[in-house]
Amino acid sequence: MNYIGTWKFHSIGTFGEEGMEYLNAEEYINAPMPYIDESDPEAVNDEKKERNKMINTCIEVCENGDLYMLMPLPEGVSQEEIDAAVAEGMISLYNGMMCDSPLKWEDRDGEFWLDTGIEGEACGEATDPWVKAIDENGFFNFVNIRFVKAD
Repeated sequence: MNYIGTWKFHSIGTFGEEGMEYLNAEEYINAPMPYIDESDPEAVNDEKKERNKMINTCIEVCENGDLYMLMPLPEGVSQEEIDAAVAEGMISLYNGMMCDSPLKWEDRDGEFWLDTGIEGEACGEATDPWVKAIDENGFFNFVNIRFVKAD
């Protein structure tokens, strides 16, 4: 499989009655919001904006081993404000979207491995920050979000 290119949002995992359930973009936008006051239109609107940002997040896998998590720019922000934030080092841009420093990836015997940069310990043992990110169905899994190859 060719991993190079853009991967777009497919679904997000949430805990349902039968364990992990994956919601597509429309289902996620319209899913219940038990952690906010759903009778407050402003709170619901803010949550829908956040969910919309999530479903418009994508991943860019580059040939040089870099991987960018790309997030849309906030609505209503002027180009001058964006330019100032970039100049001050508050945000970075890649292909017109916000991003953090790139993560690293590599092909290991035909399998896609991602360096999450997350180091820690489990049961007294050091954990490996490298994870196999593509599942048996071809989804790129990042935390509880699944992405599909766009091109």
